[in-house]
Amino acid sequence: MGIVNGMDDAVWDPARDPLIPSAYGPGDLAGKRACKEGLLSELGLDPDPARPLIGCVSRLTAQKGWDLLVPLADELLRWDASWAVLGTGEPSLHEFFAGLARRRPDRVAVRLGYDDRLAHRIEAGADLFLMPSRYEPCGLNQLYSLKYGTVPVVRATGGLADTVTDFDPATGRGTGVTFGPATPEALRGALERALALYRDPAAWGRLVRNAMAAEFTWEAAAAAYEQVYAAARERAGTGAAARRRPGR
Repeated sequence: MGIVNGMDDAVWDPARDPLIPSAYGPGDLAGKRACKEGLLSELGLDPDPARPLIGCVSRLTAQKGWDLLVPLADELLRWDASWAVLGTGEPSLHEFFAGLARRRPDRVAVRLGYDDRLAHRIEAGADLFLMPSRYEPCGLNQLYSLKYGTVPVVRATGGLADTVTDFDPATGRGTGVTFGPATPEALRGALERALALYRDPAAWGRLVRNAMAAEFTWEAAAAAYEQVYAAARERAGTGAAARRRPGR
């Protein structure tokens, strides 16, 4: 049996996060707009808050799927979107992202390293959060993104598939945008769908509300562990009783 990670909502909760410029919650997203404006300013990006902002906080490795972006570089820079990237990893991917930032410093901000404060501010200020992992036993950033109303765009693998469901505009169900094959083409399609949803206020609002309603706290994970342990104790007790029966 697999039990997904829990997230510590004493640390990751936009309603009480001291590392972000403005608190917010599902009932009032005005603070999220303030967080986006603050992040754009902090990173030196074009200040237009209407332009979608894609966040990435990750190890920059092929295992995390970042090499899938490399063939799409020219397209990414033509899209009406901005990028906030934080992470460290393989030198070739450092150079790829740094090269994007050099070409379009108004649209792409890259910080090579790890900065916990900035990680919180990206989760709060971005509109979309990209996780194109080739494999992911569970993952945590997609859980933070759901909590912060930052729509996750993920490859449907491992724990990402367990925690993010693809949004269907026809039914209004789903908490993110997913894709299957680990190919640049599939990743491009997912990002294009996500950006199209962003431009549809009704669909986007529903998607953000769905994401923020998802429940992946440690309380939920602990309850699942308790159920597993209780079932194991019950099986152990039944087995012990059977062994004590006369004639056995």
